[in-house]
Amino acid sequence: MLKANNIFKKYGDLAILKGVDLEINQREVVCITGSSGAGKTTLLQILGTLDKADKGEVFIDGTNVNQLKGNKLARFRNEKLGFIFQFHQLLPEFTAVENVIIPAILGGRNKTDSIAKAKRTLDFLGLSSRFEHKPAQLSGGEQQRVAVARAMINDPDIIFADEPSGNLDSKNSGELHDLFFQLKEEKNQTFVIVTHNEALANMADRKLVMKDGLFL
Repeated sequence: MLKANNIFKKYGDLAILKGVDLEINQREVVCITGSSGAGKTTLLQILGTLDKADKGEVFIDGTNVNQLKGNKLARFRNEKLGFIFQFHQLLPEFTAVENVIIPAILGGRNKTDSIAKAKRTLDFLGLSSRFEHKPAQLSGGEQQRVAVARAMINDPDIIFADEPSGNLDSKNSGELHDLFFQLKEEKNQTFVIVTHNEALANMADRKLVMKDGLFL
């Protein structure tokens, strides 16, 4: 599903990633842990095509993403990848449904069909009574579930999550973590998750620890 070979990345004179190799299978939940500054988020951004490696290659579902540029890269990202961030990044003026359908509309999908799918997804995530609520009217856990629905709307091959429960209390964190594994089982979803949360990392199919730009 995902393969990264010999990934290097520097910012100025500071070496962040120093030759990282990684392979992730379909329907696998992989957590990347390590101290701040170890290179976790930089690696996630490169794997998710949000940044470019200085050296090395990333393959997703057989496609060398290093060779994609411009509109081709944007379309690949929109169709194949989903993203969940620590701060949900929901647009405050939009309802839950409107936030969820954004990737679908950007991908040129039919709006009516996208709304129907967004409602089905939100219902699956336990938010059937929150369709028309705006982010300020939702709890932190509900906001993050809307963000999960948005990540799922285009049926991505992989969902990348950067500290997805870092802004939640323990109860909502636990519910979100359980949801990831429910999605794995019921939707055959693949997750790559950067986290400091040891409970989540210990639930994963694999826990990978980074230090000084490499996996231990």
